[in-house]
Amino acid sequence: MPEFRQSKPSLQVIHSRIPITLVPLDATNTIPITRDFFEAFEQNQHTYEAQYVFKSLKAALHTLSLDSFKNYFMWDSFMSGVATSAMRNIHEKHEENEFAEMVYMNITVITSNEPYGISDGSNTLFDDDKIPKFNLLKNGVHSGHVQTGILDPFCLRENRTGICKDGYTEEVTGPDSVRVRVATRAKPNHDNTSSLDREYFLSFLDVLNRPQQKGRFNFTSEFPYYKQVFYKPDFKGKKLGKIVVFDMDMSVGDFLALFYLLKVPVEEIYLKAILVTGSGWANVATIDVVYDLLHMMGRDDIDVGLGDSFGLNQSYPHTPNVGDCKYSKSIPHGSAGRLDSDTLYGLARDFGAPGNTDFPQLKQPLALEVWRLLVKSIDDGSRVTFLSNGPLTNLANILLSDLNSSSIIQEAVILGGHTNYKNNQEKGNVINVPSNKYAELNMFLDPLSAKTVFDSSLEITLIPLHMQRKVYGFPEMIKRLQSNSTTPETSFCWPELGS
Repeated sequence: MPEFRQSKPSLQVIHSRIPITLVPLDATNTIPITRDFFEAFEQNQHTYEAQYVFKSLKAALHTLSLDSFKNYFMWDSFMSGVATSAMRNIHEKHEENEFAEMVYMNITVITSNEPYGISDGSNTLFDDDKIPKFNLLKNGVHSGHVQTGILDPFCLRENRTGICKDGYTEEVTGPDSVRVRVATRAKPNHDNTSSLDREYFLSFLDVLNRPQQKGRFNFTSEFPYYKQVFYKPDFKGKKLGKIVVFDMDMSVGDFLALFYLLKVPVEEIYLKAILVTGSGWANVATIDVVYDLLHMMGRDDIDVGLGDSFGLNQSYPHTPNVGDCKYSKSIPHGSAGRLDSDTLYGLARDFGAPGNTDFPQLKQPLALEVWRLLVKSIDDGSRVTFLSNGPLTNLANILLSDLNSSSIIQEAVILGGHTNYKNNQEKGNVINVPSNKYAELNMFLDPLSAKTVFDSSLEITLIPLHMQRKVYGFPEMIKRLQSNSTTPETSFCWPELGS
């Protein structure tokens, strides 16, 4: 998770002596997406990339639930236009920019808060060294308290108003300041008769629709074998087996488990819903891979719910979409970590979530929504088997939000924990936290949820770490999968196991 102290890299860049052109929020806020621009864009989609960008823009406006033509701006894309114009005119005497009004300003990035010059242990620019970094002034705007988190009591007043300025770009004078070129506002269209009131609007639509360097195909619908259809199997005449909910954190092993569950005859196991834990091994955006595999297997009928990105009580009370990542920080972000899980070693591709709302391609049901839908859909007296391969965040939230859930869940089969069965002294698998030698990762990532589940009245079957390790070495199985790769799913699985 990003920390508030990340305003320091911004300060390093500003003071690096690299010539800087800044396109701040003040400038991008002067180029809102207008209805006229949106309608002009809708009528000018002559390349695949223009079609894709328009669809993305339309989706963003809908998803963010904004008053579309007042609160959404051309933030990042405006920067690309300003930068292109600056590079195109770099040898011009006045360095005129086609899309933005430009001025030179002396600025700095504020990294601390008043009172300045007082050391409280939060400011490593001053607290760790006798001489401040970057030759900063000992009593200047960088010498005060550094915000330590969203709920830093130094920054909050009784009415929850924030006073801290970490990361604020301020115009200052003296040795703390750096001279940079700043965009102040988007230039109006030179043609007063045009419905497009910003000069950049014209360039944006023109560049996206140029035939040069255009896309070769529409990657959302024109891959080989892809059809934009909804696959739902016909189970008429079949006596369906146990109703199963599979709770996964989208590690590579979880996708192998998903294939297995989908291949077992539905007379034995009827996989009816999948819940995805966002506090585990992969980023929540990897949920698209779940839809990918379900589509591949002809099971678009299975509901998929997105769980919380934070463990129980790790999100902030007043901002539930923001929280503390202290446990998930233990998961590596590169190879053998989130990078490989998010991409499935490059085997993943995004189809997107099918939905049933007014804007179906955007709606991603939450885990609790899928659970409630499942409860309504099953017959009275039917019970569910809950399989969990990741942190127990989803199951804990179900138990806490639905007091009747314990009577609906017949059994929970949980992969996790590290028991001392028969005096087992093996170390755990939280490999990136040396101070914790014995914990198992799924329990470590959300210990409060694990406690909630084990304290419940559920019938639990636990598959702990030492039992998992008994089937850890399987080179012979990989060889057999490779030599007998006769289905798309086996072709998918053996490269993952061998990676």
